[in-house]
Amino acid sequence: MLSVHGRKPTKVVVEPVAKAALRVGLTPNVVTSVGAVCTILAAVVLIPTGHLVAAVVLSGLFSAFDMIDGTMARLSGGGTRFGSTLDASCDRVTDGALFSAIIWWEVFVAGTGRATIAATFVALVGSQVTSYVKARGEASGFTIVGGLVERPERLIIAYVGIALAGFGVSGGFDVAMWLLAVGSVWTVIQRLVMASRDPLAKELSAPPAGA
Repeated sequence: MLSVHGRKPTKVVVEPVAKAALRVGLTPNVVTSVGAVCTILAAVVLIPTGHLVAAVVLSGLFSAFDMIDGTMARLSGGGTRFGSTLDASCDRVTDGALFSAIIWWEVFVAGTGRATIAATFVALVGSQVTSYVKARGEASGFTIVGGLVERPERLIIAYVGIALAGFGVSGGFDVAMWLLAVGSVWTVIQRLVMASRDPLAKELSAPPAGA
């Protein structure tokens, strides 16, 4: 939802930063890559070692690069197809790293209950499938816009849950993981329904050449 309705409020902050980055010679692809690497490092180094609040602050900061690179591309006349592919690929890797780090912390550090660990696994898989359904649907010509828990909501809920655990708020982390699990499954279903109702849904397609 935020990816659809949250762009105007953030534009006031993001656009000046994007303009400054372009002035110093940075490209959208460089910002995408640096943001992804830093986000991954913050997650896989800090979360498994129990530095949860620091992980949220740094990961949240570097995740903002994902808004800056798109704005840079728009301001410079539009992004490239490779840039879009790079951005989507980095998003999938950073999401996977974040939830993998959370699961590591749950299992080896926090001693989290099995139900919450299972919910985190569902959130991990759901984060990947949610994005894949959209990408595959759009490649087939479908219009798939929105959903209950898209990437911005997913990251916010995850970061809030991690921060609550870092501050010792009992039960807050568990609630966040279950919200992500249920919300991710719901969003996958939403997007599949959107695809099934698209005017092109009944058209025949050639077998895929390969993954």
